[in-house]
Amino acid sequence: MTSKEIVKKAVLFQRPERIPLELPSPYQNDFIRFGVDAQPGWKPIEEGADEWFCVWEKVSNDLTMGQVKKHPLTDYSMLSSFKFPDYDVPERYLQAKELIKNNKDNKFLLANHPVNFIHRLEYLRGYENAYTDPYEHPEELNILLDKFCEMAMDSVKHFAEIGADGIISADDWGLQDRPLFSKEIFCKFFKPRYKKVYDLAHKYGMLTFLHSCGYIIDLLDDFIDMGVDVIEMHQQVNMGVENLSNRFGGRLCFMCPVDIQNVMIKGTIDDVVAYAKKLIKEFGKYNGGFIAQWYAAPDAVGHEWGKINAMCETFVKYGKYPLNI
Repeated sequence: MTSKEIVKKAVLFQRPERIPLELPSPYQNDFIRFGVDAQPGWKPIEEGADEWFCVWEKVSNDLTMGQVKKHPLTDYSMLSSFKFPDYDVPERYLQAKELIKNNKDNKFLLANHPVNFIHRLEYLRGYENAYTDPYEHPEELNILLDKFCEMAMDSVKHFAEIGADGIISADDWGLQDRPLFSKEIFCKFFKPRYKKVYDLAHKYGMLTFLHSCGYIIDLLDDFIDMGVDVIEMHQQVNMGVENLSNRFGGRLCFMCPVDIQNVMIKGTIDDVVAYAKKLIKEFGKYNGGFIAQWYAAPDAVGHEWGKINAMCETFVKYGKYPLNI
């Protein structure tokens, strides 16, 4: 069974021979991830600027992605003249196309599509504006989110044309103990746009992945309704692994490392091993439903390699069907 087949069977609850893995060398990685190239001829307007004119900054010795310090769309009067990136440009997908062409090991091809609804709203508008727009500027917000949706669908179309197996975007919808917005606001403004993007991906035969951390359990039914196949979730302790499994197992595939804020930081190696087993047992018991991964920026969050190796070895050793944990 190839990596591609193992991933698809796990996501669709069709009993693969083992759980799919996205782990560091020398462990197995069943995935190839890729994104879009910069628009031909694009140059940043200043140091740290991206194609959306958001300017990113880092403090000294910062190992994270940094933060946006200049938000280019703080006033909606600028919306009609704002120059958005164009993702309907075939040249943006040439490197991804070449990567796919050279997929000799038949791995699962996961495309990072470039439009994230809540994060890009935060980056463009600033955090305070982003969280108050549904109440203070609903009409303008609808226009902006429709534009995001159109751009996301452009990228989905091109990823499908070059042979991607799935798409993934990142939107952290949770605080530590609650979602960012009420369910009502999420369903009114964001859910319909996600659904359009995921419906198009499914039309092209691609699976849909969404990275979202924080306390998001109250939104997971909506994620399923809008067409999410896989939730990439780096935190689970704040919602409970058994609780997540009992409520959503068999309907949603979970892609997880050992909880990156809790067990990987506070736990012993024995704790990490026990928790990795729990993830396999609870999420993977539906003839699939679990993809094991690591957090690919361990230095940024203080993960020790002894714990990382213990986690990976546990995933490899115990992640075989029929499960025996």
